[in-house]
This record gives sequence, C-alpha cells and structure tokens, in this order.
Amino acid sequence: MKPHILLTNDDGYEARGLLALRDALSSIADVMVVAPKNERSACGHGITISVPLRIEEIDKDYFRVDDGTPSDCVCLAVSMSQRPFDLMISGINHGSNMGEDVLYSGTVAGAIEGTLHKIPSIAISQSIQDRAKFAQHDFSMATQIALRLVQQCIEHGFPFASKARKFLNVNIPQNAPKGIKITQKGVRLYTNNVHLKTDPKGKQYCWLGLNPLKWEERGGALSDFEAIARGYVSITPITLNMTSYADLQILQEWV
Repeated sequence: MKPHILLTNDDGYEARGLLALRDALSSIADVMVVAPKNERSACGHGITISVPLRIEEIDKDYFRVDDGTPSDCVCLAVSMSQRPFDLMISGINHGSNMGEDVLYSGTVAGAIEGTLHKIPSIAISQSIQDRAKFAQHDFSMATQIALRLVQQCIEHGFPFASKARKFLNVNIPQNAPKGIKITQKGVRLYTNNVHLKTDPKGKQYCWLGLNPLKWEERGGALSDFEAIARGYVSITPITLNMTSYADLQILQEWV
C-alpha cells in the first residue's frame, strides 16, 4: 500500500507550489489535499472557532476550505480521512520561512498542527530572490527535494518520535541548490514597517508592509538564512517546546 500523505498550504488551494507538489507526490503516494480557498500568508497558528467553516471537494481527495487557515485544514483532514496519515507536508510556500518568520507563517503553522496530531510533518518553502523571474518558476527543484525527503521518510522513518513534538522546516533556494545543509533557526531582524494613508473620504487607514530580509547570526551552527544565501537547501529541526530551560533556576531565585 502506498503511503498516505496530507498536503496543505497558506497560499490557497490553486497555488502553483501546492499543485506541483501534489502532482509529484501522486506517483509514489496516496495524496489528500485540504487547503484554504484564499491566501492566508502570515496568519500564524490560528484556528477558526467563532464561525462555521465550509469545505468543498474540488477533485478526488482535493478539498478547499472557505475562510479556513492551514491549521483548520489539517484539523478537518484528520477528521475526514478514513485512513491515518503517514506524513503531512505544508507547502510548497511561495517565499521563504526562516528565523522568527516561523512564528508568523501559515505554512509552518500547518506543520505545527500536523505535529500536534502526531503526524510526521514537514514545512517546505521556496525562497524568492528575483520576483521578476518567479512568475515562470516551475517548482521542479523544490518538488525533487520534497520527493527525496518523502523517500527518506519511507525508507528510514521520520527522524523524530511523535511524542517529541518536532518537525522539519525546509527552505529551498530559487536557483539550483549546491547541496543540503542542516541548520539552526537564524535571528530575523524586523522594522516597524507601517504605512499610514488617507482614503478619498478623509479617513485614515494603514498597511503593514513587508520587512526587508535582514538577519544576524547566532553563532555556532550554520543558520537557515546563511545556508540559503550560499545557495544551499536549509533543513532546520523545530521543536514545539519553547521552554527556556536555561532560565528556570534564574526565575526560581527571582521569585
């Protein structure tokens, strides 16, 4: 029996990265897609509890969720599927998810939700260095990396036990990668990029703008930012346990 793989994303059910991944994995796995109807970039790990969600089957094992988040989609997939998932992949995202961007990312949130449901999970993102060329990007390199990771999981198992609550965050350079690097999460630098405007009726509104991709190194292991800058695929192990163990004793003394 083929492995059963769940796909979701935050770019919407018609996103090219998602469709390319679905096509590639369908040759080696039974694939179920549950994805948001609209783009939900930077929605974080939100779930919808105040309004009902509508789900529509677009094709066999291919569903869209109106007004849903990636986390909603994973929850619905787990509930609907008659067969447990051997693996879940969130992506391929149109843009990188490195450093503290993983806290905002809907793509990464999909992998977090899969991890909470004890499904081995991977978030995959395609770095965009030249947006002018990205409109013609075919995601072939990214799908090859995804296939390689899936085959690794099939042959050797996922690297973490389900109780560990860990997943893989994968970022892929836009051009042909030089190889793969295992990395730590870098330190993303942000600015308060808020644009205040006035509409034709004289009322003020604002846009939260994107931040330029800037970072600083933590020291020690290579970071995801540096790996991508050097042209390598970055694979970062992420844990859901955010306890700062080094500070437990400090707080004991502080209180």
